[in-house]
Amino acid sequence: MIDAGVNLTSSQFSKDTDEVVLRAREAGITSMMLIGCDEQDSHDAHTLAQHYGFYSCAGVHPHNAKDASANLEENLRWLAAHPHVIAIGECGLDYNRDFSPREQQREVFTRQLALANELNMPVYLHERDASDDMLAILKEHAPRGVLHCFTGGPKQAEQYLELGLYLGITGWVCDERRSQELNQALNVIPVERILSETDAPYLLPRTIRPKPKSRRCEPAHLPYVITHLSNHFQLSEARMAAITSDNFKRLFHL
Repeated sequence: MIDAGVNLTSSQFSKDTDEVVLRAREAGITSMMLIGCDEQDSHDAHTLAQHYGFYSCAGVHPHNAKDASANLEENLRWLAAHPHVIAIGECGLDYNRDFSPREQQREVFTRQLALANELNMPVYLHERDASDDMLAILKEHAPRGVLHCFTGGPKQAEQYLELGLYLGITGWVCDERRSQELNQALNVIPVERILSETDAPYLLPRTIRPKPKSRRCEPAHLPYVITHLSNHFQLSEARMAAITSDNFKRLFHL
């Protein structure tokens, strides 16, 4: 299995990173995409990816758009030259919390899409409550990439699929309280366009039994996402894991 989205630079992992990685490997996780959320965090994710033999992306999350430097493209271009860095992002739009002004979000997002196209690299995308603007900007730049942590319904899924994007599915799909739209969306998402991810340390699958004492999600919990997907698509867990791993390799030209 490949975990297509891990925030391994999170302070929640700072005291036991080696143990978290060991548990992941014991659970069958062969690689991970380590997410960069700002320029410094992207450097840190790259360092961890080098250390553990994983992959990372380099970019500025919409929450952090207000802090993007004038040298953003130069800094990301330097990181993108390293073999472990395989995507530009996490980038996109987030109108749910508006931690950065929307105009700045759009500007910084557009700059990263232009850079990804210049470098012929995929993008690692984030979107919350901003699908209209997101779709308009994506149509203009036509990148290849993945919409990380997709939680929308069938209509949104079809719109992003029409742009050629892959969709990242997390433990959100295991949450019976709020996953109804996402589970309906699985009916229109081809299995060949799905990446499986945890978004650890967030979105702990609620199907874990016995219920863990900690709310921290780890990459080792990815099998619970795979199990849910395998049940939906009526495939064996081994086959589902292989398909999502192959999708990851195909998207990122590995």
